[in-house]
Amino acid sequence: MPIVNILVTREGTTSGADRTTSEQKNAVYKGVADLLFDVMGKPREDTIVIFHEHEIEDLG
Repeated sequence: MPIVNILVTREGTTSGADRTTSEQKNAVYKGVADLLFDVMGKPREDTIVIFHEHEIEDLG
């Protein structure tokens, strides 16, 4: 079972948005699952993606 952690900052999020939307996250999840299937043959339904979104000032 693939487990993928994605860490992003909110910097650069779509203009006017203060966070990544559910639709954007779903597209990321699908893209990651598709990539792991295409490259490694990992079943899409077994892929877990953990999405971490942070404010830029939380990083140092």
